[in-house]
Amino acid sequence: MDDVAAFCAMSQAPKTELVNLSRWYNHISALLKKSLPGEPAGVKIAGQPVCQSRELDNGSVTPAPATPPATEADDDDDLDLFGEETEEEKQAAAEREAQKKASAKKKESGKSSVLLDVKPWDDETDMVKLEEAVRSVAMPGLLWGASKLVPVGYGIKKLTIMMTIEDDLVSVDNLIEDYLTEEPRNEYIQSCDIVAFNKI
Repeated sequence: MDDVAAFCAMSQAPKTELVNLSRWYNHISALLKKSLPGEPAGVKIAGQPVCQSRELDNGSVTPAPATPPATEADDDDDLDLFGEETEEEKQAAAEREAQKKASAKKKESGKSSVLLDVKPWDDETDMVKLEEAVRSVAMPGLLWGASKLVPVGYGIKKLTIMMTIEDDLVSVDNLIEDYLTEEPRNEYIQSCDIVAFNKI
């Protein structure tokens, strides 16, 4: 119960022997008088009874009668306190999940643009044959693009090559581990690094 409702429930000021209660009552009455100037006409707080006071002939103040309790007709049958779902809610939730999965599958079946750095063993490695070895990898969903030789240092150059892949058909990690760094291509290729990976 909040302070205003408790204040409204009191029929008169508490005895001065009850120091804490008396101080609280005086504090709340001062706040109500300050924030609600004029003659009290009643205070209605959401979910709380109307607080009205009436003066009797003997000078004492009594609160207004409380609002009558809700009847059986007002009983809220549709309010579920335990959060159990109805059959309609379960069916709607299942439909939403199915739509999410279908849309996720459509979005995932896209393409990606990947930029690879292919490094040779040393400066004596034939870079033309290295590029031919890289481009010899062919599989569904893989398309090789432009390439260029980039100097690294001490006469060593690396091959930077662009490729476009279909995400459902090609895994870049498998491409590097199972094709590019395995026999016979590893004669020219020391290692491969993914420089950029962008969804298209």
